[in-house]
Amino acid sequence: MSSATASIKLSNGVEMPVIGLGTWQSSPAEVITAVKTAVKAGYRLIDTASVYQNEEAIGTAIKELLEEGVVKREELFITTKAWTHELAPGKLEGGLRESLKKLQLEYVDLYLAHMPAAFNDDMSEHIASPVEDVWRQFDAVYKAGLAKAVGVSNWNNDQISRALALGLTPVHNSQVELHLYFPQHDHVDFCKKHNISVTSYATLGSPGRVNFTLPTGQKLDWAPAPSDLQDQNVLALAEKTHKTPAQVLLRYALDRGCAILPKSIQENRIKENFEVFDFSLTEEDIAKLEESKNSQRLFLQDFMTGHPEDAFAAERK
Repeated sequence: MSSATASIKLSNGVEMPVIGLGTWQSSPAEVITAVKTAVKAGYRLIDTASVYQNEEAIGTAIKELLEEGVVKREELFITTKAWTHELAPGKLEGGLRESLKKLQLEYVDLYLAHMPAAFNDDMSEHIASPVEDVWRQFDAVYKAGLAKAVGVSNWNNDQISRALALGLTPVHNSQVELHLYFPQHDHVDFCKKHNISVTSYATLGSPGRVNFTLPTGQKLDWAPAPSDLQDQNVLALAEKTHKTPAQVLLRYALDRGCAILPKSIQENRIKENFEVFDFSLTEEDIAKLEESKNSQRLFLQDFMTGHPEDAFAAERK
C-alpha cells in the first residue's frame, strides 16, 4: 500500500484516504501552517469539527493551497462534524451550511454527528432527540449534496443499528476512540459486518489530551492511564522495524483496516506520522502488541451523563 493510493472505499463508492491530519486543539494560527505542511507532505484528508473553532482557518489554508496549485479540490477529503446543538431538531442543515461557509467549500467529503446526544445551544439542557431523528437530518443533507458521505462519531453499536434500521442513507463511517490500550474489537467487527468504515482517533493514546481546556478556560480531570507509547512491546517492535513508537501505533490501527488522524502542528512530526507506508505489522506482531490486554476509554464524554442517548451509559455504572 503506497501513500498515494492508500484509501478505504466507503459503501457508496467514495474513496477516503487512510491517513488524515487531526486538528483538535490546533489554534487557528497554528492550523493554517499545519494544513499546508500536511498537504505538501502528501496528506489529502483534513479532519475538523465545528466545536474545534478552527474551520475558518482551515478554509483559508485550503483556499491558499488551491490557488497555489498544490492540489485540486477533488483531490482533498475534508471531514467536519456537527456538535451537539447542531443535532437538535431542524438545526443540522444550517450548521453544515455555516461550516461550509467557514471552510469556503460547496460540500464536505464526510459529515459526522460528533456525538449521538443533542443539546441546546449552550449545552445547559438535554434535547431528547432520538438518534433516528438525528440520522434523518443526515440523510437529508446527504441527499441535498452538501456532503459526499455521512457518518457518526462516539456512537455505540446499538445507536448505529437504530440509524441503519430506518432504511435511509447508510452510515458510511464511524469515528471512534481506538488505540492499542482501547482496541474496540467489538465495534470494528460490528462495523465490518455492516460495511461501515472505521476511523480511529487518539491512535497514539492522546498524550496531549491533558492540556485541553474548555472554551470556559476550565481544565478537565483525566483518569490516570498507562501510556500506549511506552508499552514494552511497542518499544521492542519499534526497534525491530527501525520505526518510532508512534509509527508502530499508527501502523497498528492501519493494519486493522482503520483510517487514522494523527494530530500535530510540528512539521517534523506531521511528516513522521505520514511515513508509515514502508512497513506493516504481521498478525503475530498485532497479537504480541495486544498481550497487554489493556482496555480503558480515555474520552468518557461525561457531559452525556443522564442524556437518553448517552452512548457510554453502560460503562458509567
